Amino acid sequence: MVNADRGTRVREENVFYAYEAKERGYGTMKLSRYEQETIVNYNAGELTATLYTRDKAVMRKLDTLVTDFPDIYKLTGQDEVSKTYSFPKSYVSYRKPRAVSTEQRERARQMMVKRNKAKTD
Repeated sequence: MVNADRGTRVREENVFYAYEAKERGYGTMKLSRYEQETIVNYNAGELTATLYTRDKAVMRKLDTLVTDFPDIYKLTGQDEVSKTYSFPKSYVSYRKPRAVSTEQRERARQMMVKRNKAKTD
């Protein structure tokens, strides 16, 4: 076995053993933070994007979108640890970082101080 493959091979073995443990009734599968990946895939030739995830938080968000907007977001596949969704690639967005001035930061800080004071009173 080559070292470059070692990481992939170890993850595959861990997933296999976890599936096997679940089948035998030893509990649910727990993925490491590294294994909780999300992959978005699209190309210029198609109108849809595909999202594959093993992250429970991402699954919850997309399951809500599938329920609320079934014509747009679709669950296309799932297994014990992952789900795959499809949706229009125009819904994938990129944003530039927000620039906050010192003035805006101070106003926000003052507002939070007021809110926190009101909660404790």
